Amino acid sequence: MTALRQRKGSKGKESGPDIQHLNPDSSAVPPHRTSPDVWTGWTILCGTFGALVGVCLGLACCIYVATLHENDLWFSNIKEVEREISFRTECGLYYSYYKQMLKAPTIQQGLVELINDNMTESKRTINLLQRMNIYQEVFLGILYRVLPIQTYLEPVYFYIYTVFSLQAVYVIALYITSWLLSGSWLAGVLTGVWYILNRVDTTRVEFTISLRENWSLPFFALQVAAITCYLRPQLKPVHQRVVLWLVFVSTFCFCLTWQFNQFILFVQALIFFTMDALDFLSPEQVTSLYLVQAMSLLSVWLLQFCNSMILGSLALSFVVAALFVRHFQRGLKSGGLLSRVVKLLLHTLLVLALALSINYLSKRALQLWSDEHIFKFIKAKFGLGATRDFDASLYLCEEAFGLLPLDTFERLGGTLMLYPYLSTLSVMLIMLALVALANLSDSGCVGARAGASRDESLIRMRPDVAYNLLHTVFFGLLAFSTMRMKYLWTGHMCAFAAYGVCGKDIWELYLRVIHCSTKAKLRLIRYTVPIVILAFLYYKFWPRLMEEVSELREFYDPDTVELMAWISSKTPKKAVFAGSMQLLAGIKLCTGRILTNHPHYEDKALRERTRQVYQVYARRSPEEVHQVLRAAGADYVVLEDSICYERRHSRGCRLRDLLDLANGHVMDGEGENDPDLVASPDPRFCDAVKTDSPLYSSLFTRAFKNKTFHVYRLKKAKKKSRGEGKPVDGAV
Repeated sequence: MTALRQRKGSKGKESGPDIQHLNPDSSAVPPHRTSPDVWTGWTILCGTFGALVGVCLGLACCIYVATLHENDLWFSNIKEVEREISFRTECGLYYSYYKQMLKAPTIQQGLVELINDNMTESKRTINLLQRMNIYQEVFLGILYRVLPIQTYLEPVYFYIYTVFSLQAVYVIALYITSWLLSGSWLAGVLTGVWYILNRVDTTRVEFTISLRENWSLPFFALQVAAITCYLRPQLKPVHQRVVLWLVFVSTFCFCLTWQFNQFILFVQALIFFTMDALDFLSPEQVTSLYLVQAMSLLSVWLLQFCNSMILGSLALSFVVAALFVRHFQRGLKSGGLLSRVVKLLLHTLLVLALALSINYLSKRALQLWSDEHIFKFIKAKFGLGATRDFDASLYLCEEAFGLLPLDTFERLGGTLMLYPYLSTLSVMLIMLALVALANLSDSGCVGARAGASRDESLIRMRPDVAYNLLHTVFFGLLAFSTMRMKYLWTGHMCAFAAYGVCGKDIWELYLRVIHCSTKAKLRLIRYTVPIVILAFLYYKFWPRLMEEVSELREFYDPDTVELMAWISSKTPKKAVFAGSMQLLAGIKLCTGRILTNHPHYEDKALRERTRQVYQVYARRSPEEVHQVLRAAGADYVVLEDSICYERRHSRGCRLRDLLDLANGHVMDGEGENDPDLVASPDPRFCDAVKTDSPLYSSLFTRAFKNKTFHVYRLKKAKKKSRGEGKPVDGAV
């Protein structure tokens, strides 16, 4: 296991930020009550200043996470192999393809090797550009080769600085979203500060650099900002077309960089569907947004060499169903309240039924099973049936795929973000219900359209506000159900809470309720409250931030370094290694050896091979283990004590328990077992092989050992004579 140890270092100088205030209500896009043609030099100056503040906040976040990464690992001072080991689990796999592009004789040869790869999965040739979302590694590899920066910047720094720079893009996109919603760049400042202070819950980029979400979420935030701008009232048609192209570009980049894009876009398509059903979007707007999603997915499908997983995605099936039903179903938005509610329910059922049918038929036609493990996980997670499926259980037993812990809200409350968020969410949900009811009642006095045109109406909601409200609700529910999905929610949560603090809508409603609504009081509250919050956050958290960035540690994992050095120097370059997915990703990156399996789990054949390779941690005979490893082409197998004698998970969730259950065997330790489970006649292989008894030494030879790892070389199995017992089927 990787460890971090304290190292001595000097603390940096503590200096507070210089907070200035220049008419934060001035924005690049005037508020909806102001004519778009009214531009003054002061407005442009203040808008420019607000934009500069946003860029500075983005750069501050980028520098902050880069500093934490450097201080945690002493990255600039450790050896190259230690740097590569620091790319944990699947991060190492993705980074290895960037390294592969740099080592290729030519760019063209590098692309050919990726398209015809036989190093990632032994005995198989796969198209990595089709299977995985690694175009970002390809792009960076090409960029590093063509730019004249090789003498100034090491390849690894070019890679990690690019990822950290995307955090700046992320913060700027959230800044723009809150600015557009509230009309005040002070909301953007509050958003950026909250994002940085809640780093534990908004990002994990500093220690999981290469994860696909760290590439894609900044583009998703840009897409949300572009959609917010697209839905603003009184936006000219020419501006709408330009912004719609920005929505497409950001959606395309988001889809290209993350394999789970289809599930995120499906949730977003549900938001569009809800807004359309409740009359918050015009027919042209909802059709355009659906088509942008479909075009983005199909563009990625082409770039990924017709990846069937995209054609069989829920998002694409839902978009096709929604557009088809919407086109043929007439009179949906006519009639009284009861009539419209009944029509809406029937419309929803019809769209969902058609979407599921299209999805089922497309998967059957394409013979698509790449994502079936995800649906098995969802089914088991929500109690739709107990499962012993190994793949689903792997997800169920990981904390990241459990429910959102309650201590998350304690941390969010500590930065004063949770309270304005909840109050804004509560009020806006009530307003949304009232406006939706008015729209369904076909009332011309109250509603989303009336809200944009009638200042005297107390209840109103702009489409851009309605979208962001539904966005935070839908993705909040997703985060509650699965902790790993919280990073889709908490960043936008910062922007929505800042809108509640700095926006006119909430404060104007409060003042009207207490009958003291004046422009002067509204401006005073909108400026005073965020400044007071920022002052409190500076007083409370600035010393902590300075202490955090001054804390110096060092990468320390001598056992893994020793293992990688031995593999590089003592094994053939074409040797095939079997082991845990996480470790094998590091072996590929550090040594370039061939793997039997790896952490990119979106392939049915790979999942089955992984389950077979993991039999080294189950109760299996040496002949059975040797047979499955040879079938995968393995020359060496790496056993880890941290897995064989695992204590991190409770009984029933340890890897060896999952294997025992999948094999129908009784689990280790005290506790109940299902009545249909039987005791295995064989000992646990990872433990028994260390005895070097003739039964094991005839098939496996110990080649390397340290405190953490045991490496065994596979021997060729000798054919048994008739008198030696029953032969093992498939033995080599």
